[in-house]
Amino acid sequence: VEAGRGQYPLIVSLHVAWLACLFALVPPDAPVQPWMLGGYVLLQVGRVWIIASLGGRWTTRIVVLPGAPLVRRGPYRWVRHPNYMVVALEVMLLPAAFGAWALALVFGVLNGALLAMRIGVENAALVRAAKTESAPGLASERRDGAAERTRTSTPLRELAPEASASTSSATAAAEPRRTGASRRVT
Repeated sequence: VEAGRGQYPLIVSLHVAWLACLFALVPPDAPVQPWMLGGYVLLQVGRVWIIASLGGRWTTRIVVLPGAPLVRRGPYRWVRHPNYMVVALEVMLLPAAFGAWALALVFGVLNGALLAMRIGVENAALVRAAKTESAPGLASERRDGAAERTRTSTPLRELAPEASASTSSATAAAEPRRTGASRRVT
């Protein structure tokens, strides 16, 4: 089940505008900060890890597969929304690598606001899925052996304020090969 369809064009438009501004406003001879560019490349390695961890569930849309287990491998063992973390960092890091600090700041703030809404929509979709499945709650084991509560193991009353705050990440993807979604609160 897809959620947040109305946000999707905004996110695509923001990223198209970001790329267009990079090409239009950053001079071809702009000095490059190699360590920042290297950081950007490392983020792409992280993205490959995220996509590999999600497998066929990877999508750019918020899609929850009813009954599908949460993804608990790769970066999803430690980070709730790893793909959104990568996106948030890359939107700021690439312009900064070329000295376009204002561009990094403006698009970083705009992207952060959209991601905040998206994560809320995604979390709400996961809560709805858990509610309709009547699952008693899931828990994952942390590396140190302690039980860690996931979104689906948190009582729904505790999630309601956060879910309505609208902030998204990656849910279960029915459409293979897009970005971000898993059925795991990422």
